[in-house]
Amino acid sequence: MRTIVLLALSNLFMTVAWYGHLKFKDTVMWKVILISWGIAFFEYCLQVPANRWGHGQFNAFELKTIQEVLSLGTFCAFAILFLKEPLKWNYLVGFALIVAAVFFIFKKW
Repeated sequence: MRTIVLLALSNLFMTVAWYGHLKFKDTVMWKVILISWGIAFFEYCLQVPANRWGHGQFNAFELKTIQEVLSLGTFCAFAILFLKEPLKWNYLVGFALIVAAVFFIFKKW
């Protein structure tokens, strides 16, 4: 559970670092880059331990899959709540197909 929580928190920082600046288009690019790097530092401080501690319970493919699904969920909430962008049906279908991949990755064949 510790791995999942740390990955979820790291995704929150990552999403803010990568997309938060879209609301502040009047800010000069070099400032946006520096601020994003600063935010991303905290993302790495959470992601690296999550992957290190989670490896063994999960393999690298499973860790990446968990990260991607958490990233999609975090991004959807962020885009809707912070950026005020609509979530369209085709986005949901595409995301559902990605989430369906989780079945194949975690299924013990």
